[in-house]
Amino acid sequence: MRVTASLALGLLAATAGAAAEKPADLVLTGGVVITLDPARPRATAVAVRDGRIVAVGDEAQVKPFAGAATKRVDLAGRAVVPGLTDAHVHVEGIGAALENLDLVGATTLDEARRRVGRRAKRLKPREWLLGRGWDQNDWPGQQFPTASDLDRVSAGHPVYLTRVDGHAGWANSKALALAGITAATPDPAGGRLIRDAAGAPTGVLVDRAQALVTAKIPPPTREARKRRLAAGLKACARAGLTSVHDAGVGLDGVGLYKGLLREKALPVRVYVMLRGPGEFLAQGAALKPEVGLGDGMLTIRAIKVVADGALGSRGALLLAPYADEPSTKGLLTVDAEEFRRLLARAIAQGFQVDTHAIGDGANRFVLDACERAFGGYDGSRYRFRIEHAQVLAPADVPRFKSLGVIPSMQPTHCTSDMYWAEARLGPERAKGAYLWKSFLEQGVPIAGGSDAPVESIEVIPGLYAAVTRQDAKGWPPGGWRPEERVTIEEALAMFSKHAAFAAFEEHDRGQVTVGRRADLSVLTRDVTAIPPAEILATRVSMTVVGGRIVHGE
Repeated sequence: MRVTASLALGLLAATAGAAAEKPADLVLTGGVVITLDPARPRATAVAVRDGRIVAVGDEAQVKPFAGAATKRVDLAGRAVVPGLTDAHVHVEGIGAALENLDLVGATTLDEARRRVGRRAKRLKPREWLLGRGWDQNDWPGQQFPTASDLDRVSAGHPVYLTRVDGHAGWANSKALALAGITAATPDPAGGRLIRDAAGAPTGVLVDRAQALVTAKIPPPTREARKRRLAAGLKACARAGLTSVHDAGVGLDGVGLYKGLLREKALPVRVYVMLRGPGEFLAQGAALKPEVGLGDGMLTIRAIKVVADGALGSRGALLLAPYADEPSTKGLLTVDAEEFRRLLARAIAQGFQVDTHAIGDGANRFVLDACERAFGGYDGSRYRFRIEHAQVLAPADVPRFKSLGVIPSMQPTHCTSDMYWAEARLGPERAKGAYLWKSFLEQGVPIAGGSDAPVESIEVIPGLYAAVTRQDAKGWPPGGWRPEERVTIEEALAMFSKHAAFAAFEEHDRGQVTVGRRADLSVLTRDVTAIPPAEILATRVSMTVVGGRIVHGE
């Protein structure tokens, strides 16, 4: 449903006349409404009927819409913002992280080992010990761990622990043996086994090398996967999210989503990126986008591809060698010809392509392939995306606008990586990292996200990171490369208006405007009216999706 400003005014007049005939389902009053609508940036009250916004204004303007059956919520000074969207999450991964061993926040190798030892004592014989969240960059010495580090605490269980970014894994000797990995095992295409001086695998597997071990882990049952999806979606609703873009879902996962939709068990909207290129090319010839299923609760119209690894594990593909490991430039994790075929197939079938690219080499590879697929012309009608777009060569920055490619970026990646990013890149190349302001000044929308469970699913830390480029303690003073900081209004737009545009939903979502879907997030404070340092003290108190309160109140 496309709603122009004039149509919105007409709808307001029409619904005001009809208010007495059919009262609003929900009315919010007594707060601050940050609309992101240039025609009316702020209000104090909102009325909702049949899943859409029917009035935005002050209490007197909204009062006529209330009736005996209307649910009324006194905001008591809280702030309403357009329904927040996370444009890059892994929902099943969020649910799995809630069940498996959590290594996030382990600041030493010994702390990680203690957590493994405690979990090992709770397992059944021969059961795999799985976990996620370790980051050697947080440990003294910043060295990769080894299999022997785990052997002494794993009580005979095979262990596989995914790095925080998902682009490396840490296995013990039992897991390596089950996978048949020895010194004679070659590095697979797009992957790397970390080895000792004698060439023996040490226990860390980077990018596509992880499959050597993960292929041996018993897969979760369908019931377990459905449970994890449901738990992940509930966590998203608690975080104030009204919509998520799930980055890399297999065709079997689509079936799980459709099952939850039939059961009316989707608390937030889901925009699915199918896993590619191999699975889509092999099975997707007859696939067509499915848009707005269940009154806009589920859409399948994108394909996710991974073009390189991550900066933290030195798998991100760079144009020149790593400053702190000159023997490598990182990894290209997709076959170039297969990727080009995917782009052509996606255009023919009406699918968007969203490609993970972190290093400047991977970003150039993707931009070159898009330019070729578009025939050298502006491809903005396709809205292809680069997920992360973390490190860019100066010459490639303006190509996003000229090609119509959308950067989908995660502000907390910057504040997690800033302690060591310059060591990886060198000072000159680091100038091209996390270029939020540069994109916005060119008129390029940025779809904001978290990459959860890589980072927290909470949006407030993302807003804080975008505005300050500092950690929770205020380091570094003034922010890391502060010229790329954005305003709080720009940060909110990244997580609402721009994310909606990146999913072809800008006429339905992203602003608090009459006629739009009633997707609203309620915060305990007006983040536009407080010092940036206080943003982290803000909490989500309510989440509204299609006029339904799915969290809070």
